[in-house]
Amino acid sequence: MPSPTKETRTLSPLATLPATMQLHPPPSSGTHRTLRRLQSAHSLGAKAAAQPSLISQQRFQAQNQQQRQQFQRLQPIQQKPPSPARRHVSTARSPQRGRANSDAAPVPTTTQLAAMAMTATRRSALSKRSLAADSMSLERLLRDGPPNDDVEGALESARLKILDQGIRSDSDGMSSLRIYVWLILLNAPVLETDTYLSLIHRGPSPAYSKIRNDTFRTLTTDPLFRRRVSEASLIRLLNAVAWTLHDTREDRTREPSIASIASSSRQSLDQLSSRPGTGHSGYGSGQSHPSSPAAKNRARALTLTTEGSETSMAAESGTYVQGMNVLAAPFLYAARSEAEAFIAFHQLLTKELPGYIRGAMDGVHKGLALVDKVLAIVDPRLSLYLLSKNLTAEIYAFPSVLTLCACTPPLPEVLRLWDFLFAYGPHLNILCIVAQLVMIRTKIMDSPSPNKLLRSFPALQADQIKRTTLAIIKMIPDDVYAEIVVHAR
Repeated sequence: MPSPTKETRTLSPLATLPATMQLHPPPSSGTHRTLRRLQSAHSLGAKAAAQPSLISQQRFQAQNQQQRQQFQRLQPIQQKPPSPARRHVSTARSPQRGRANSDAAPVPTTTQLAAMAMTATRRSALSKRSLAADSMSLERLLRDGPPNDDVEGALESARLKILDQGIRSDSDGMSSLRIYVWLILLNAPVLETDTYLSLIHRGPSPAYSKIRNDTFRTLTTDPLFRRRVSEASLIRLLNAVAWTLHDTREDRTREPSIASIASSSRQSLDQLSSRPGTGHSGYGSGQSHPSSPAAKNRARALTLTTEGSETSMAAESGTYVQGMNVLAAPFLYAARSEAEAFIAFHQLLTKELPGYIRGAMDGVHKGLALVDKVLAIVDPRLSLYLLSKNLTAEIYAFPSVLTLCACTPPLPEVLRLWDFLFAYGPHLNILCIVAQLVMIRTKIMDSPSPNKLLRSFPALQADQIKRTTLAIIKMIPDDVYAEIVVHAR
């Protein structure tokens, strides 16, 4: 199932920023004048045979009005009106006039009208919510399954519950429900424990030495993680994942593949499965320019092939990259067994973030470029200031992109942020990083050396990051958002 669309996320009650962090300018005072000009444009352009007919425009306008009324009934929220350039103007024809309206906006082309219709269709995702599922708690929804076998509607309702209410947990971030919600949202197959044990019994993988070099320094400053997760558990999980990736790369079948085993035993999870579309990280914060020799050496070092391997497979998927230890840590912390953590982590790597472990981690570098691009759109002044200090995302955001912000404490806030990312797509991590920059904008602009400030991001505040991210989504052009969705593929 494709990931929830961009417009779905913009209709949440959380999309309103605090008064001190408004990112949108107020509507123009010339809104009504602009509408009259657009209406005049329709009148003047209706005679052109090459343009779409008024009947087509009325059909699109009627569909959009009906869908807007559905949204208002399903989720009444206070929203800032769209900018005049994106309003749907009335197609009622004004009296014909013979004058040339030189400043009138052109009539939308057929392509533009098709894009408008596509946007309206995507916005209708909220109408797929199950009203029966809305009345159920998240715990009951997972226990009893989707009412009336409406899987799609139940999933949409579950996502909105996660967005608005979160997953109930204690002060340490522990929840008996969270891992199962993650498994469902990641569309992870059911995995028997014996399958995981068979991978463990194969012994050290070709990536074992690399794994051992990283695991001892995973979240070393987080007492919650160190108290609950042992290094031995982390080694076993990463070693098992390395074996599966190694087998896939070599196109071998020493052990039955995860997919074949899971497909024969998908039961309850398959009924609700759907994929939506800081100092303690264990690697340095400073990064160099992607084209510099240092960056190339770093990318080569981070891409694990096999220590002592006689073959070079730089263009293919690796079996371990530095940083995977931090990415795996929250799964082990939230899961009730290593097998659960393994299949969720494996699904994230292979289905959601394959570009992050492929070759020289091209997906990560695409994500870093997108951080720079989005920041330039959202806050041009902040972007220019960072660039004037020779600070690109390659330098300060590499760990945050690679680990989905898991490198920034505290761990309970990481878990809450991941609830949001798994519900609506891990690709939103790019916008979450930009949101963190916006949240500390004043400190960055007032700092003569922002590099020191960005060596370790401030402590995560999941709820505020989500609110800021939802506001940023409205500012991103559709083509840029499409790049964000696919950058990790």
